[in-house]
Amino acid sequence: MFEGIREDIQSVFHRDPAARTSLEVLLNYPGLHAVLMHRLAHKLWGMNFKLLARCVSSFSRWFTGIEIHPGATIGRRFFIDHGMGVVIGETAEVGDDVTIYHGVTLGGTTWNKGKRHPTLQNGVVVGAGAKVLGPITINENARVGSNAVVTKDVPAEATVVGIPGRIICKDSDADCAKEQLRQAMASKMGFDAYGMTPDMPDPIAHSIQNMLDHMHMVDEKINTMNKALQAMGSDCGGALPKIHDDLFEEEAREEQPTASSKVD
Repeated sequence: MFEGIREDIQSVFHRDPAARTSLEVLLNYPGLHAVLMHRLAHKLWGMNFKLLARCVSSFSRWFTGIEIHPGATIGRRFFIDHGMGVVIGETAEVGDDVTIYHGVTLGGTTWNKGKRHPTLQNGVVVGAGAKVLGPITINENARVGSNAVVTKDVPAEATVVGIPGRIICKDSDADCAKEQLRQAMASKMGFDAYGMTPDMPDPIAHSIQNMLDHMHMVDEKINTMNKALQAMGSDCGGALPKIHDDLFEEEAREEQPTASSKVD
């Protein structure tokens, strides 16, 4: 037991540069208090003293602002930074060396009994305000961005951000490369492509994705033709001409006040 407490205290020093002494950490870190009280409550829960376990859990919530169900399984060196507003459900499973920040919810999406809360494997980091919901798995060393809402499995080493959560993949991934091309084209055209994922149930976003893909292919073909023409001696490598909207310019001129229309 004391070895476990020592590990939990040392985990604070490894992940919070503001920590100075072991006594300071032991007295002033509510995340550590919540973890220690949960370990007691979980032990009582396993011994079938469930009412007493819930009482310890309720006291911990009152004392720290962190709610961890005594049935949740918590691994070694679990660190809750700041901690206020953290909620961890009954069937949640948390591995070793996991870090979560304030406002995080490891919640369920059903009222049915059984496994209904997420599993966080070793080394996972969950940013402030994130919501990880349902019996999903966040695999080893994955990162969940602040305020993300995650309802699907996250692969190892990946980072998930946004609402709904979308995975920021590695550069070597073909799907990621395609998404980067979309982002570049969206920036070129002035679109905000954040959150446009293939599984987004938004027909407008899906249509815009297709248009961005098409325009990227058109750009590639134009660049190829320009290079071929330049190799033949043609001077066509300059920038495309500016698009003029004659109707808009004419309306703008009509709206401008003339000298005769001014009132003295």
